[in-house]
Amino acid sequence: MYALFFCPRLKINFCVTEWLPIFVTDWLHNDPKIMRRDVFQAISDPTRREIIQLLAGAPRHLNAVAEHFPISRPAVSKHIRILTECGLIVIKQQGRERYCHADLRPLREVRDWTARYEAFWNEKLDALGDFLANEPDR
Repeated sequence: MYALFFCPRLKINFCVTEWLPIFVTDWLHNDPKIMRRDVFQAISDPTRREIIQLLAGAPRHLNAVAEHFPISRPAVSKHIRILTECGLIVIKQQGRERYCHADLRPLREVRDWTARYEAFWNEKLDALGDFLANEPDR
């Protein structure tokens, strides 16, 4: 047994089962006042990773960034907004143009997170290599 509710203030639907809310549909990602984007969300999309790589080479104005992708300018703007919200891109006004600069410092969070698992996987793969080396040929 469950009940479905809509919260107009947060603009979300949620399902209550045994008094535990489970969020079914979530529009929070459209309201930066409610939810802050993180670096992992930003780099989860291949287009955003390409934008980061493009801007890591040199700052570019928004139109120059959009020209590199086979998607619409509004779609590129949405990707840039997401990257800006998590701090990977900084936009500065220079005259009439808005220039995007990559700020790769937030990627340290990803590096630190993956470093925790590096030793674990190195140990496991070394053990697998030793096992395969000692396995008689069949």
